[in-house]
Amino acid sequence: MALLDFYKTSAPSVEKVPADRQDKVYKRLRFQTFISGTLAYALFYVCRLSLGVMKQPMIDEGLLTATQLGIIGACLYWAYSVAKLINGFLVDHSNIKRFMATGLIISVMMNLGMGILGASAAKTGISNSVLFVAFAVMWAINGCSQSLGAPCAIVGLTRWYPRNQRGTYYGFFSASHNFGEGLSFIFVGALVAAFGWKWGFFGAAAAGVLGVMLILMFLHDTTESKGLPSIEVLSGEAEGDAKESRDDVKKMQKAVIRNAGVWILAISSAFMYMSRYAINEWGIIFLQKVKDYDLGEAATVIGINPIFGIIGTVFSGWLSDAVFKGDRKYPAFVAGILEALALALFLFGGPSKWVNVTAMVLFGIAIGVLISFLGGLMAIDIVPRKATGAALGIVGMASYAAAGLQNVVTGLLLDGMSVKDASGAITEYNFTYVAWFWFASAVIAFVLPVLNWRRKQAEV
Repeated sequence: MALLDFYKTSAPSVEKVPADRQDKVYKRLRFQTFISGTLAYALFYVCRLSLGVMKQPMIDEGLLTATQLGIIGACLYWAYSVAKLINGFLVDHSNIKRFMATGLIISVMMNLGMGILGASAAKTGISNSVLFVAFAVMWAINGCSQSLGAPCAIVGLTRWYPRNQRGTYYGFFSASHNFGEGLSFIFVGALVAAFGWKWGFFGAAAAGVLGVMLILMFLHDTTESKGLPSIEVLSGEAEGDAKESRDDVKKMQKAVIRNAGVWILAISSAFMYMSRYAINEWGIIFLQKVKDYDLGEAATVIGINPIFGIIGTVFSGWLSDAVFKGDRKYPAFVAGILEALALALFLFGGPSKWVNVTAMVLFGIAIGVLISFLGGLMAIDIVPRKATGAALGIVGMASYAAAGLQNVVTGLLLDGMSVKDASGAITEYNFTYVAWFWFASAVIAFVLPVLNWRRKQAEV
């Protein structure tokens, strides 16, 4: 019971901020919450994507096969999907500072554990099967802990920002995905290229420790816990949200489960995540084996994608708020088409570096928009503020279950279609069916949301 109390939403502070200082204190604390949640979630990503950089060196050393690595990656995403659904509902009732910090601490421990186990594998003679099972279990635990990141950070935005600024700041927050991915490919990639694949885990763990410090120092739970009025009062939404603030949160969460529009967006996000994580998890190997890039070149090209994704995420929220008055469907549709075209250029456009760099620039911008819209903003727009976590849980569950499925299917297709020697080692990779699988996922992702277009916003 004491543990449950520790994670409950903070009680209102006994000490109140004087009325003449409320606006100044509110703006300072909400900016701290925004910036710490954004940067910390970027460092969550480094602890999540580190394995993608290390796949080829591990295959080359004969430690694990492509199928085994696909299953290990899927364990993270499947554990993430289930845990994010659960935690999405729990976070509506929780202390986001403590919840988020706990998740990143566990993620750091799993990266450290896998680095230590990997470093000792050759010396101690750990068998392939033992290493595979151990990595799968630890990566699944990492997936559970990772699921605490986004719900806490996004619920922090809804607890500290008014509705009419939500899209703009959500767009800025969504850049954390891209920043974290870029760090994973460039920072972790540099460590792996210089010191070996085990150091990828150690570098990711160090980045996670920095994220924990940011959360503990600057993330704040609620306005009331800091001696301020509620966000509804501070933002002038008190009258419109008065009934909502008295409603039972569980009833609102049940209404979210029955909301067909949320499920359509969740399935669409699922297919988008298939194509997104196909590049994140397997893009480096694709460039190495299909286009003859070395590890450093491949990591750099893939790292361009999330960097330019920042442009998509930052401007998507502001553009949809300022130009489209909160209507996200048109920019989301255009971004979906751009993503599919960019992916086709990457997969079928040849080995030229400028072709692949251009593809990753366009892919990054498009995915940046889609992560912001399909990955959460369009869903939280159509549910009550106090059920935000539930909507994010549903979308996250579908998205990461699909990301895990993609990992397994890709690994199986590579092992099944590629040319192998007598020992079973792959000598010539065949990405033909894999490429069409990735491309089809991108197309489906932008077609599905059209089903929501005729619904009135209140009914979606």
